[in-house]
Amino acid sequence: MKYSLKRHFVIIFTLLITGIILMCLLLNSTLLEKYYINSKMNALIGAYFSINKASSAGDITSDTYDIELQKICGKYNINVLVADSDSETIKTTMSDPEFVIKHLLHNIIKGVNPEGILLENKDYKVQIITDARTQTEYIEMWGVLDTGYLFMIRSALEGIRESVDISNHFLAYVGTAAIGVSVLLVFWLSNRITKPILELADISERMKHLDFDAKYVGKDRTEIAILGNNINELSETLEATISELKTANNELLKDIERKEQIDEMRKEFLSNVSHELKTPIALIQGYAEGLKEGISDDVESRDFYCDVIMDEASKMNIMVKKLLTLNQLEFGNEIISMERFDITALIRNYIASSEILLKQKDISVRMEDYEEIYVWGDEFRVEEVFMNYFSNAINHAGDDRIIDVRISKEAERVRVSVFNTGEPIPEESVGHIWEKFYKVDKARTREYGGSGIGLSIVKVIMESMNQEYGVTNYSNGVEFWFTLDNCMDFTI
Repeated sequence: MKYSLKRHFVIIFTLLITGIILMCLLLNSTLLEKYYINSKMNALIGAYFSINKASSAGDITSDTYDIELQKICGKYNINVLVADSDSETIKTTMSDPEFVIKHLLHNIIKGVNPEGILLENKDYKVQIITDARTQTEYIEMWGVLDTGYLFMIRSALEGIRESVDISNHFLAYVGTAAIGVSVLLVFWLSNRITKPILELADISERMKHLDFDAKYVGKDRTEIAILGNNINELSETLEATISELKTANNELLKDIERKEQIDEMRKEFLSNVSHELKTPIALIQGYAEGLKEGISDDVESRDFYCDVIMDEASKMNIMVKKLLTLNQLEFGNEIISMERFDITALIRNYIASSEILLKQKDISVRMEDYEEIYVWGDEFRVEEVFMNYFSNAINHAGDDRIIDVRISKEAERVRVSVFNTGEPIPEESVGHIWEKFYKVDKARTREYGGSGIGLSIVKVIMESMNQEYGVTNYSNGVEFWFTLDNCMDFTI
């Protein structure tokens, strides 16, 4: 093929590898020597600062500094000489200190060739020289320390130019071999890539009858284009059929499921409401008819009839409000707003607002003096959960008339519990108390105006916040509890 992807791979990778190798050769030839000399100069400067510091502190002749100096010289392959103003050697690592001192004095007295100087200031000079005796090239630093001592630091360049030539020759040999191996490797890899692509192109010819859904958007002219053109033809066919069919089918299934769910909930709602409203409506109707027919003429009896009617109407009003709340929660019409708040303050405020009712029913509430405990949740809904628990505790407090409220931290959660003394819930009823309109003791529930909806609201609220809730029976009472995410004592 004229525009073969295989050919593109081989040409691109060969040019890329060749360019990298040529660039390395050029950089070696032009920059490696400069880089090597600059590294050596930095090593000399570092050694100078170390020697100058030790000399100023008076430690230059100590055994401890001898070890430090040996480390520096060994690491950077340098030699050091320090002499006093009388040309007496104070510290040296050089094999011929007398010659070096003469060379140092010659530099100080007669100066040096400025062409070889790399760096110069008032304290020292850095230069490249060639030893006349050995014809060895050195980079050396010399000058005067802060204490007045003369110093010389030098390092052999060790034929850097020859090293550069050897490096370039080696790189050329390795690069040539790498280019040959890379060409063969790329050719083999490209063949493995293009072969299955051509096979897929043949398969795509048979996929035009709604077997695959894809689009090719590339603009190249390689083997992939063969597959891309066929996929484009296929996608045009599928776009008008499968896509619309799947969308319509999914929407239809959702509509059917939603309709069945709504119908079922509507039937259940109407059944429960009609059952629960039947008794209060009958009572209201009966007492209203009694008033109208004048069954009793005395004021006390009429007031009693009116109180019954008002009480039943109030119970119906409360039940309807709870049903509406539950209905909104179940249908997802209520947005749960997660916020950070103090659960301790919320509970204390609610208990304080119930003080009059607690005194009327002669109930004692026990709660420790908890510190501020911040949690995540919908504060309004959490208060509604606690209200249902606390109301149930008041209505079932038993003979001891005690309610115990506890807050505890459990790892990343906070657990709130409301315990009331009294009779435990029958075991056969524990699994049903969260159902709508379920009542353990219907007579007693009717007595205090319970609707059997409160715990259903608790269930929906806690599940909407992905939190846990439950009930625990004890021999002397019942504990209802729920959990919230702990804010881990940090401030947002």
